[in-house]
Amino acid sequence: MKKQIKKYRYSIVVLLVLLSAAYYVCLPKTLFNDPYATVLNAENGEMLSARIARDGQWRFPEVDSISDKYEKALLTFEDQYFYSHPGVNPLAMGRAMVQNLKARSVVSGGSTLSMQVIRMYRKGKSRNVYEKLVEMILATRLELRYSKKNILKLYASHAPFGGNTVGIEAASWRYFGRRANDLSWAEAALLAVLPNQPSLLYPGRNTAPLKAKRDRLLDKMYDEGFFDETSLELAKEEPIPSKPNDVPIEALHLLDKGVKDGKEGQRLQTTLDAHLQRRVDRVVKNHNALLRLDGIENASAIVLDVRSNTVKAYIGNVYEEGASSTGQQVDVIQAPRSTGSLLKPILYASLLDEGLMLPKSLLPDVPVYFKNFVPKNFTREYDGAVHADMALSRSLNIPAVHMLQDYGYPRFHEKLKGLGMTTLTQPASHYGLSMILGGSEGTLWDLTNIYAGMVRTLTRFNGRTPEKRYEKSDFEFANYDGTKFKVQGSLLNKKDVSEKQINGNIELKNNKQLSASSIWFTFKAMLEVYRPGDDAQWKLYSSAKKIAWKTGTSFGYRDGWAIGVTPEYVVGVWVGNADGEGRPGLTGIQAAAPILFDIFDVLPETTWFNPPMAEMVYAPVDRQSGYLASPYSIQVDTVLIPKVGLNTMASPFHQRVHLDKTKNYRVNSDCEPVVDMISTNWFVLPPKQALYYKKRNPTYQELPPLRSDCFGESLDMEVMDMVYPEPDAQVYIPINLEGEREQVVFEVAHRKPNSELHWHLDDVYLGTTQGNHVLALTPPAGEHIITVVDEEGHRLLRNFTVLEKVGE
Repeated sequence: MKKQIKKYRYSIVVLLVLLSAAYYVCLPKTLFNDPYATVLNAENGEMLSARIARDGQWRFPEVDSISDKYEKALLTFEDQYFYSHPGVNPLAMGRAMVQNLKARSVVSGGSTLSMQVIRMYRKGKSRNVYEKLVEMILATRLELRYSKKNILKLYASHAPFGGNTVGIEAASWRYFGRRANDLSWAEAALLAVLPNQPSLLYPGRNTAPLKAKRDRLLDKMYDEGFFDETSLELAKEEPIPSKPNDVPIEALHLLDKGVKDGKEGQRLQTTLDAHLQRRVDRVVKNHNALLRLDGIENASAIVLDVRSNTVKAYIGNVYEEGASSTGQQVDVIQAPRSTGSLLKPILYASLLDEGLMLPKSLLPDVPVYFKNFVPKNFTREYDGAVHADMALSRSLNIPAVHMLQDYGYPRFHEKLKGLGMTTLTQPASHYGLSMILGGSEGTLWDLTNIYAGMVRTLTRFNGRTPEKRYEKSDFEFANYDGTKFKVQGSLLNKKDVSEKQINGNIELKNNKQLSASSIWFTFKAMLEVYRPGDDAQWKLYSSAKKIAWKTGTSFGYRDGWAIGVTPEYVVGVWVGNADGEGRPGLTGIQAAAPILFDIFDVLPETTWFNPPMAEMVYAPVDRQSGYLASPYSIQVDTVLIPKVGLNTMASPFHQRVHLDKTKNYRVNSDCEPVVDMISTNWFVLPPKQALYYKKRNPTYQELPPLRSDCFGESLDMEVMDMVYPEPDAQVYIPINLEGEREQVVFEVAHRKPNSELHWHLDDVYLGTTQGNHVLALTPPAGEHIITVVDEEGHRLLRNFTVLEKVGE
């Protein structure tokens, strides 16, 4: 015998090794490769929406934990000795065998929860003795790999609950509309018994046997001492659900974004505030119901919490299941659209930041003409000259174009990309000056995040030490599911950063951020938005909260925008048609701004910004021009300006003039003794600006004329300027309905409105104008020179070209 054992010892060892190896690898590393539904939860864990798994099952991602009530109900019903057996319960197997023999059919399987997990993993295997043995072997292997808690989670995540509902979380939401952790005793008991016979006990079909089975389990749990008699009676009174509930469809567009971001089949634990999400959604839908009457079908809104840098409400579009509204599937928050005027505050801050102007610097507001670009104010009216902050508050287009000219559109293009604007895919020359008036596209996502970065820069400034006042993290984009987004643009290229860096923090020096002082003055200008003719209307939208806000309207009335900021929140709103159809009345101020203010009304109380005094200084500023005071300034105010503003020029609009004793005429030393002259300072605008300025400002005083006995001008100034055409303009003259060529209107501004001006075209005399210096002509195609001469011999020449056809 010993010799025989010795003879086969090696074979036995090999066999045992092979059996051990087979046992070790008999269970795959991943049991379940089923596709999962994508689930979107609010920050409190409440489900907002979900997308069914690719196989058509409502199978939510595996649960992280099991509620105490469900665990007690499940173990009481299925496997009371779960925590003590090794995956197989011999007593339960023996009892099941006796029951089956007596009934002469399979009435009990005696399977443990571990064996049931194996059965679900093996999918559809027949229930015979061989398969049962396989389940038993795999169940013991399962117990060696997983903890008891993890086995419970596997069971709860993959158990069938009737129809196409799989897993405890999906069942809890579909049958009871709540998380599994919030189930009552009766609900937990119902879901404990349901997988035992999901086809027979499908809710809504066999409620009587389902209720009886649930109640028997409740009685057993009462006997185990899990709750008192009163709780038992109340639990039995709870009704059986008649049918599965529909899955919520809130924040559906954010769910789509999660899928596009590579998170399909996952549970997205977002930063959304469920209560706020619903209130904002209701605000947007209420306004959209009225806007649809005007053919405006779509609207979107986003709320960012600046301090936590998270998304609190996300309405990608007005969405109602089964509604006939077109384009409601489009997530407009992520869709590139013409920005309208939303970039003007960023440009305003950029000029302040570079020391190219002061907050109230006077800017031209007169008609301008470029080769392929003819900007106009929204109202088609002009002020001649307007203070920069007022131009921003009133969203005037002409001053904005002049600001972009001064700043340079290539530099502004790079600035926007650095701050995080991802839609500028073309070179700066592609957009040109039209960039500031909606000639480029942007997304509500990018723009609200850029404004949030500006808010963080300002609010964190005073609480930081000087070397840490500007950090890259200020312009990190918001997250919606706990994922930290990096700065989207090339915000801090090495060549743009000062050499002084401490622990990754930077000093602001030639980098692509905006200074806190420039942002503070920008938000101050945005605080009081004013629209001529609409002031009374806007009192209806007034709010007790201080909100810096800006609207925008794209060309053709295709997009209406509004963005508002406080130290705590940034709110962005878009209205329009997703297909790009324009509609009359589709403007930011009429369609988007009312939604913006109603959203702020449902937000918690907000505060206002503290000035970054370390970057500001009191300086003498000319009241009329907004520039630094010059020796010839008439009224000077000492006001706060950015420190860098001390480098700007003194007022160019004030000059010293000499009058005679009557003060009605200007004189010089050729015609008046110096001792008899009255010297005074005078506010003088260029002729073209003065022409429009005095219409808006009746107190504006033109320079007194030069006395007739005096020779020459005592001031080095323009006497007249051409309103149209601009230098080297290219003009196309269309053909009217009668087949005749239209006329081109030429206009000149002169300091003396009553002066006579003599007009010549290519040395051919045309006529004389007085008072209103306007002349309509129909010059032939080709290059021309128009010459205007006043009665004092001042001459103005302007070259222009008449084209044969457009685009010539």
